[in-house]
Amino acid sequence: MPAKSPLCFILMPFGRKKDSTGREIDFDAVYERLIAPAVREAGMEPLRADEEKSGGIIHKPMFERLILCEYGVADLTTANANVFYELGVRHAVRPHATVLLFAEGSGQLPFDVGQLRAIPYGITTCGGPMEGTGPRVLLTDRLREARHAAIDSPLFQLVDNYPQVDHTKTDVFRDLVEYSKAMKDRLAQARYSGLDAVKQVDADIQSIADCETGVVIDLFLSYRAVKGWDEMIDLVSRMAPELASTVMVQEQFGLALNRMGKRVEAERILLDLIARRGPSSESYAILGRVYKDRWEEALKNSENFLAKGLLDKAIDSYLKGFEADWRDAYPGINAVTLMELRDPPDPRREQLTPVVQYAVERKIATGRPDYWDYATRLELAVLAKEEGKAVLALSDALASMRETWEAETTVRNLRLIREARERRKEAVPWVDEIEKELERKGNC
Repeated sequence: MPAKSPLCFILMPFGRKKDSTGREIDFDAVYERLIAPAVREAGMEPLRADEEKSGGIIHKPMFERLILCEYGVADLTTANANVFYELGVRHAVRPHATVLLFAEGSGQLPFDVGQLRAIPYGITTCGGPMEGTGPRVLLTDRLREARHAAIDSPLFQLVDNYPQVDHTKTDVFRDLVEYSKAMKDRLAQARYSGLDAVKQVDADIQSIADCETGVVIDLFLSYRAVKGWDEMIDLVSRMAPELASTVMVQEQFGLALNRMGKRVEAERILLDLIARRGPSSESYAILGRVYKDRWEEALKNSENFLAKGLLDKAIDSYLKGFEADWRDAYPGINAVTLMELRDPPDPRREQLTPVVQYAVERKIATGRPDYWDYATRLELAVLAKEEGKAVLALSDALASMRETWEAETTVRNLRLIREARERRKEAVPWVDEIEKELERKGNC
């Protein structure tokens, strides 16, 4: 299973090194007696970079840990070239959660970082850190503060609209990360062939923990494509901790747990993720699905009071997801649909529907629309009882469908809308035909 504590990547020299004054410093002792205890006291797990003896550019796994770990500590003593290179990379892609420190009396810090809030620590004549808890407590406090996502990267502080590398958008990650074209092609073919073929690719990889991130994520999402939910859950337990703990993996981990009926664990994972990393449209959308599934189960068991409470929790989660990112119409359409299912329908849907409509039309017009955009347009047309628009949106959705479970989700929503309206004597017969077409094309 994923690491229980968030990982903190440590950027620092190794062994004994001399500073600019000629003083020898034992950096292993600094790590063991100062940095690692402070990190653990902050509720994190330290992950120290492997020593690069070659002296060249840091290797790809190093980049992955550097970028994927939520928190970082950089020891700037001796102005080590590797440490500064790694710090520059991290500041370029992570707006916050990197804490700096240095040994006192080691010379002036370079101008570029001299004005940042670096923590000084003392060095004994033997080269180790001085006894005393001051620097350790301060480092622990800074790391705890970093949980609140204060921006500490100079790039993000000084440059307006500086782009953040967003590793939380699941399908975008797989498309953009560079790795073996042969493996990409093999996984694409495996997804077409089915679950057993994807499992064979998995079996041929000697060590998932040592495999590069692009391959592991593609394998993870390939299992999702063929509805290998159990296999997704197992794969998370075999990933490198820094990858398993990322927002993207944890969100999809929660999705897989929910699909396997492990709703309590899925809810816990998602709520913990939101508490640690703040609201996100995808985290709340998956959490909304957890409550939506529980709502349907309660209805089947005639637990009507419980069902009403769960429906309200599902609506609230989807609404929070949409409010976290108004550009993402997916949680918005789910909120509107569930508002329609309430008895009587939630009046807020009349105000929310035009906002969702605007969000999805903007995405289709200015971005790269995908299946969910056209599926949202389809659901909106069904809710508005506009058959012509619904048929056009259905055609676009079918042409954009990547994975069968996508159509399965839309069919379910349309069925819920149709059944609710039938109970209210507002039947719309043509919706049933759209459901059947989605079922046939998606093989649901």
